[in-house]
Amino acid sequence: MTRKIIRDIPLNRVEGDLEIRVELANDRVVDAWSSGTMFRGFENMMVGRAARDGLVITPRVCGICSTTHLLAAAKALDQIAGVTVPDNAIRLRNLALMVEHCQSDVRQSLLMFLPDLTAAIYGAHPLHRAAVERYAPIKGSRCVDAVRQTKTLLEIVAILGGQWPHSSFMVPGGVSYVPSVAELDRCRHILKRYRSWYERSVLGCSLETWLALGSCADLDAWLKDSAAHRDGDTGFLLRFAADTAFSSMGRGHGNFLCYGSLDLPEDSALSAAGGRLVAGGFLAAGGQLQPFDQSDLAEHVAYSWYADYPGGRHPSEGVTDPQATGAEGRKYSWSKAPRYLEQPAETGPLAERIIGGDPLFTALLRRDGANLLLRQLARITRPATLLPAMATWLDEMMARPDQPYYRAVPPLESGRGHGLIEAARGALGHWVEIDRGKIVRYQIVTPTAWNGSPRDSAGVRGPWEEALIGTRLADIDNPVEAGHIVRSFDPCLVCTVHAVAAGAGERSRFYC
Repeated sequence: MTRKIIRDIPLNRVEGDLEIRVELANDRVVDAWSSGTMFRGFENMMVGRAARDGLVITPRVCGICSTTHLLAAAKALDQIAGVTVPDNAIRLRNLALMVEHCQSDVRQSLLMFLPDLTAAIYGAHPLHRAAVERYAPIKGSRCVDAVRQTKTLLEIVAILGGQWPHSSFMVPGGVSYVPSVAELDRCRHILKRYRSWYERSVLGCSLETWLALGSCADLDAWLKDSAAHRDGDTGFLLRFAADTAFSSMGRGHGNFLCYGSLDLPEDSALSAAGGRLVAGGFLAAGGQLQPFDQSDLAEHVAYSWYADYPGGRHPSEGVTDPQATGAEGRKYSWSKAPRYLEQPAETGPLAERIIGGDPLFTALLRRDGANLLLRQLARITRPATLLPAMATWLDEMMARPDQPYYRAVPPLESGRGHGLIEAARGALGHWVEIDRGKIVRYQIVTPTAWNGSPRDSAGVRGPWEEALIGTRLADIDNPVEAGHIVRSFDPCLVCTVHAVAAGAGERSRFYC
């Protein structure tokens, strides 16, 4: 006889307020609900403020990826002003964004995801003891090292932008501070040291060696080739995963979305199709890659604690009208449900690699399908794709000290604009409407809104809700597997969630 129960799964090591509830049948997840449990109201907070206020307020949306919100806000105002940003300002903006990515990817991997490998359910795993030594929360040797190294890397943003987090040095038309050659040289030395550490400790090889891998066979050979490869955090993740079911867990819908990011300066040694280092596009499961068009975005609220409207609305026409009386019945999250071409889509480092046509990740996806290991591998190795460009743009700024970092803009009186970039966790967009110098509409769609969305108007689950379906929990009182799956998306929402299990007359409560 099938026994069904409902469990609320506590997730620690998550930024914000996230609650995951699952329905289990014989210890296997058959349904899932993802709830953002806190309303902050930043979008409504912006209405009536001066046009530039978003440059100061929206970076406070998040203390982990504040630079991404600053850049999205600045790009929206660039569009309204109709200004072409100077090449040096593009380089500096990109550099700051990539610094934030590189520190976030490593911190998430070593401080959020890999500590789960120390769980008691892996006690018989041959690498469990090593995992505890390396990744035990707070005291693991690799965790401590990651905090020290990423803290140093973030000094680059502090040098260029005055502080981190919550800096406001990006403005419509460029940036507000011109760094000296000496400051840029200091940034170059910090970056060089970080790259050396990342290659030695996280990647286990040079960036060039990793980026040359183009197939599943290449990856297998790389892991066998060197003790250094196996001992790095990337190699350790792959070796640990070999004795688990990671590569078959957390599949999801199989749809991938990337807005595109990192505009290329005209006068640069770097080039890429579409004029961006990170390509944009949409790939539906089993379909063909399509170019990204922001007009095909919509947000649904059928299962969100907001005033209802039929179907989805484009963010430029979006409203944020909170309504949570407790009597709505099916509504269960403060997150809206973003959709592209009316479909849910996964976003983040794996989507970037797939949309960009990376041969290694394309081959792994073709062999194994989307899964939690592939997401985490894409995240921990993304800095390898960014660090070379960061060094190039630093060198180019140093070689062009007299070129401008700012172009004057007219008063921001009226207009609409949007700023779309790739944040550390994926696609981020700001949509702004200004009238007579004041903000009359401000809408933000975050990566976690994409990945952690509730159901849409058609009742279709969000990406990590779908990824949980079919997961077997070895111990329903310690649902480590569910944590692996959700954390592989790098959620930026929550912690301290109480859990209640109810079914067949039973009720229990626990905290994590």
